[in-house]
Amino acid sequence: MARTVKGTLTIEGQEIQITNPDKPLWPEVGITKAIYLQKLAAISPHLLRYCKGRLLTTIRYPHGVDGESFYQKNAPEPLPPFVSTYVHEGINYVMLNGLPELLWLGNLAALEFHPSLHLAGDVLPCEWMIDLDPSLPEEPRIMEATAIVGNVLHSLGIASVPKTSGATGVQIIVPIPEGITFDELRSVGQFVGQYVTEKHPKLFTIERLKKNRGDKIYFDYLQHYSGRTLAAPYTPRARRLATVSTPLTWEEVQRDVSPSDFHLLNIEQRLKEKGDLLQSLPPQPIGDIIRHLNAKGKPASKRKG
Repeated sequence: MARTVKGTLTIEGQEIQITNPDKPLWPEVGITKAIYLQKLAAISPHLLRYCKGRLLTTIRYPHGVDGESFYQKNAPEPLPPFVSTYVHEGINYVMLNGLPELLWLGNLAALEFHPSLHLAGDVLPCEWMIDLDPSLPEEPRIMEATAIVGNVLHSLGIASVPKTSGATGVQIIVPIPEGITFDELRSVGQFVGQYVTEKHPKLFTIERLKKNRGDKIYFDYLQHYSGRTLAAPYTPRARRLATVSTPLTWEEVQRDVSPSDFHLLNIEQRLKEKGDLLQSLPPQPIGDIIRHLNAKGKPASKRKG
């Protein structure tokens, strides 16, 4: 339960100083810092699920989305006593483990939350993410591309959940059993990426250099490394319409929905209606594909991050 007294938010027994609550953060859609904190609290059970225990990078916009921004990896000082951190490769990361930490970061105008793909202190991935990254500022084929990849996964016996990045791209998420390595996921990703690129050469590319991709959608299977991040499910994005990275149904993908359809002003109602589409999907038998690739001679079994 939260209460606000003289600029102080008390929640779960912790006091958080709220500064400039009327500051416009997304001026085009009328979202002030006070409204933002209310929205963060509403979606926190879902956003925190995919950030807890992971190394957190935020993107801060002290003057709102129209102002300058910066990435924050090292924990900002001073740290409230309720905020814990974890040092990884010399960086002191914030651990976003609860609502007080989330609202403290929200007050600092952290508008995006990008957790690591693994838990702090671990070298194994939490899930498999395929990142479909458009080369064009606006990509009308992104849902077509998403459907193609989803169908390929389905043909391999793998169920998945697509989610908007909140920007222009889409990630396809596959829950995995314990013990799968980053190397193994990259191997499977390369296999799927090469297949869709060969089948749809005008739509997909696995070219790493952006300048060489033309107008194609980049199938990024190389994102899976220790310390790398992707936009968390349900993170807001610093786009003018306050879009939110939102899991979709495959029927919505077929309808060619737009990533801009899902934003801070309607995400709470969507969650009430549909719940968390990611949470309902169990771990998938990706080990069967890994064993098949190993049998074919592909190096999918290295045990490192």
